[in-house]
Amino acid sequence: MSRKSFPPSLSATLHDPFRTLGQHSEGDRIVLRLWAPHAERILLADEHAPRELEAIGNGLFELVLQELLDPAEALFEYHFENGQSWQAHSPWLFEPLLGEQDLHLFGEGRLFELWKVLGAEACQHQGVPGLRFAVWAPNARQVSVIGDFNGWSALSHPMRNRGGSGLWEFFLPDESAGSLYKFCITSQQGEVRVKADPLGRQFQLRPETACRVLAPSRYEWGDQEWLEERGKGDPLKKPLSVYEIHPGSWRRPWNPQEEGDWLNYRELGEQLADYLDQTGFTHVELMPVMEHPFDGSWGYQVTGYFAPSSRFGTPDDFRALVDTLHRRGYGVILDWVPAHFPKDDFALARFDGSPLYEHADPRLGEHPDWGTLIFNYGRTEVKNFLIANALYWIEEFHVDGIRVDAVASMLYLDYSREEGQWMPNRFGGRENLEAIDFLRELNTVLFERNPGILSIAEESTSWAGVSRPVYTGGLGFNLKWNMGWMHDSLKYIANDPVHRQYHHDLLTFSLVYAWTENFILVLSHDEVVHGKGSLLAKMPGDDWQKLANLRLFLAWMWLHPGAKLLFMGGELGQHSEWSEERDVDWRLQNHSSHRGIQQLLGELNHLLRREPALHATNHEPAGFEWSVVDDAAQSVFAFLRHAADSPSLLAVCNFTPVPRSGYELGVPSAGRWEYELNTDAEDFGGSGNGTQGEVLALEKACGRFPASLSLDLPPLGMVILRHESAGGAAR
Repeated sequence: MSRKSFPPSLSATLHDPFRTLGQHSEGDRIVLRLWAPHAERILLADEHAPRELEAIGNGLFELVLQELLDPAEALFEYHFENGQSWQAHSPWLFEPLLGEQDLHLFGEGRLFELWKVLGAEACQHQGVPGLRFAVWAPNARQVSVIGDFNGWSALSHPMRNRGGSGLWEFFLPDESAGSLYKFCITSQQGEVRVKADPLGRQFQLRPETACRVLAPSRYEWGDQEWLEERGKGDPLKKPLSVYEIHPGSWRRPWNPQEEGDWLNYRELGEQLADYLDQTGFTHVELMPVMEHPFDGSWGYQVTGYFAPSSRFGTPDDFRALVDTLHRRGYGVILDWVPAHFPKDDFALARFDGSPLYEHADPRLGEHPDWGTLIFNYGRTEVKNFLIANALYWIEEFHVDGIRVDAVASMLYLDYSREEGQWMPNRFGGRENLEAIDFLRELNTVLFERNPGILSIAEESTSWAGVSRPVYTGGLGFNLKWNMGWMHDSLKYIANDPVHRQYHHDLLTFSLVYAWTENFILVLSHDEVVHGKGSLLAKMPGDDWQKLANLRLFLAWMWLHPGAKLLFMGGELGQHSEWSEERDVDWRLQNHSSHRGIQQLLGELNHLLRREPALHATNHEPAGFEWSVVDDAAQSVFAFLRHAADSPSLLAVCNFTPVPRSGYELGVPSAGRWEYELNTDAEDFGGSGNGTQGEVLALEKACGRFPASLSLDLPPLGMVILRHESAGGAAR
């Protein structure tokens, strides 16, 4: 471009500044053209004599060269009006950051390590230290990177456009990690939007919303043994009992300085590990730790998908939390939210002035219940963003799995919508075909790259094959929340014991479908909030009966086929329902009756870990057998848990407050059955009733079994016995 034809003003609306700026051959000359809107003079540093660039006006400077400069060696001295000056590399001389392979994979939706290419990071480029920036904004007229390094000026650093990829990039030399930044985006309509980086890896503490440029992590992991063991064998055959917590309200500092004072990630990791030593859970599940602006959303309205919330520390602090738990023998599962995102103006909504991450049509793109936007799963780049995000937490932070929130809302186009408020798919149905494809691809990629991890669906409908492999037509998760068990069991236990005989099938029905999916039984945060009351509050009767009912209910859950999840506070029999504004009522540990529930959970978890019959066959029909299923009149249930080459366990439950002496039931084998646990034991806060010792089964037929035994059943209690044979399941 000749000087005469060059535009008189270079502004933030220029679509691709690198077509003009930098070094260019123009006819028979080489022109160096720089943009520095706040500079008064620019001198080209030269070991012989500095050469001054000609000021063209409006921040544009030019110099005719004899030969091309080496960008890694070309320093320019900037002179500002206030008289200050320094030497720095010019950003306009550097080659592109993104390679053709990056652009190709991004276009195909297979740039799975997206965080290594997009976003921002301190790095070296062409031998020069600085900051790299890259963002996807295909419908923008122009994008600038703004931050504390340029006075938040949109004029200073317009980004390089990478054509049809929709990507914009910029290398800012001579700056270091720690800088705050955002992207200033001009839409095709001329609207200017200031946006946080979708791949920002650390945000300011809310209510501020800028991102912080990080250096590559140098965290030294110590969990290699854990990761190696994780990759061995089938995770569904290993013990899995999950303790779900809200990081901001599990435990507050003993002397909080102000409202909103929390444990940081490192403190949380250490204290959680100590508590899991006490209670025996195998995993902890964290409600969303991704950055979110509103505490009351509990993390389910994410604005920073690639950033651990700065409320609790830095990304390396979060790495330390995971590392600590792994070294102590505990897994970490993260709540992950791909179903929707909030409308906050600084985040993903209409990111480049158009519906980019969301659908344009509100019948597809807005969630009526939550006031949020729905991801466009049919868009290649959006799928890539989400899959890469799940991988990011697993591969960069070593987490052991994700629990995918609100899967049902993703699967159905008419979810929570009235007639006329939704659009059918191309076949006229209500299934969201694009979301189905996304979930299948997500799980396929996760398991191919990370054997042994967990991908858990919160899915509340009868959709078939949620936890079945993709190659069989399933969605590819390896576990699904069992919402049916939760609703039926809570409904049953809420009945006064005198009425339970009329609702016997509420407890037996779950065993009709128990193996149609790989289920995890859940008593989550959703069941103890918004007026639903705590678990203890759901139990009928006086204080003694409430506590006994809760002990029995938890034992019923732990002996029932399926993995387990319990929300914090349930293990103490907390009186009040959960609120994010206060922590667990740890004072209850001073009361023997509540401490007894906690101790019972510890015993149940140790039993679950120790006995293959309680974990190795959780998802196989051969692992379960009814002994007593039809004694509705006395509200008694008895069943066996089996595993190959391991002793069988017998669980006998009395859901009435009436002790039952000499209760006879059938078992597969005669001989000694050793006492394991009685929920009414005095150690757990019970009355001490019921069998609490070894029992001899006689070769006396009972029902369809060849042997029988007689037990004393405690009131509102469960007795667990173990067959002495170690040579295989008692059959």
